[in-house]
Amino acid sequence: MTQNPSKFLIIEDDKFLAKMLSKTFEDNGYQTTLASSGSEGLTKSESETFNLILLDIMLGDVDGFEVLQKIRASDKNKKTPVIILSNLGQPEDIERGRKLGASDYLVKSDLSLDSVVATARKYL
Repeated sequence: MTQNPSKFLIIEDDKFLAKMLSKTFEDNGYQTTLASSGSEGLTKSESETFNLILLDIMLGDVDGFEVLQKIRASDKNKKTPVIILSNLGQPEDIERGRKLGASDYLVKSDLSLDSVVATARKYL
């Protein structure tokens, strides 16, 4: 019997980065769903079940902090691990993300795709 792969929701408006993350996770045996805006991410997070959500902060419509608040307010997703993946690396941004319930906060400029996969695995 094969185990169902974990499903990740990637909320990222940078299409190139979103595709790179998606391919890297799929190469590691995970299923991914992409959302290119905060509102699309919220809709998908409510309509499907995910094992983990990767969330950018700088999104075109709804900022990631607001998306995170709404995810945490949802009965369906309040326990789903959310990893923030952002260019905002100031201590106050990281602190805000953690206070709003992020499981982890990764700064894009400090990362390799493999380290994102390794971090995600910690929360599964």
